[in-house]
Amino acid sequence: MSLKDKIETHYKNSIKEKDSNSINTLRLIKSAIKDKEILLRGKQDALKDSDILSLLQSLVKQRKDSIEAFKKANRNDLIENELNEIKIIEIFLPKQLDENETTLIIKDLIKENNFTSLKDMGALMKIIKEKYTGKIDMGLVGKIAKTSLGN
Repeated sequence: MSLKDKIETHYKNSIKEKDSNSINTLRLIKSAIKDKEILLRGKQDALKDSDILSLLQSLVKQRKDSIEAFKKANRNDLIENELNEIKIIEIFLPKQLDENETTLIIKDLIKENNFTSLKDMGALMKIIKEKYTGKIDMGLVGKIAKTSLGN
C-alpha cells in the first residue's frame, strides 16, 4: 500500500471515529499532497513515496518552527495544537535516526567518498537525501556536516 493510500485510509477512519484533530491534520496533509501533484503535473506521472516523505518532513519542520515562535510569544495553547499535529504527521514517517546515528552515517559517507571541505557539502547532502529520505532530519545533517567538513 502506498503512503498516499495509507494517509487516505487513516483519514477515512478518523472521519468514522469523529476525531476532529486527526481529520483536520490529515486534510492538511492531503491538501499539501494535492498541491505538490498539481505543481508536478506534466513533469512527473505521480508522486513517489519519497516525495511524500519529504513533504511530511517539511510539514513537521514548519510546525517545529511555529512552536519556537509560540514559545517566544508565550502561547501555550497554540504550542499544544502544533505538537498534536506533529504526532499525527509522524505516524506516516519512518523512525527518525538520532544524533549519534546521523553523525556516524555522515562521517562514514565523508570517508567513503573522500570529501574534504565544505565544497563537498552539496554532494554529501545529495547522497543522504537519496539514501535516507524520511529517516533523517536534514537540518541536523546540515549542522553535523558543516562541522565535520569544516575541520
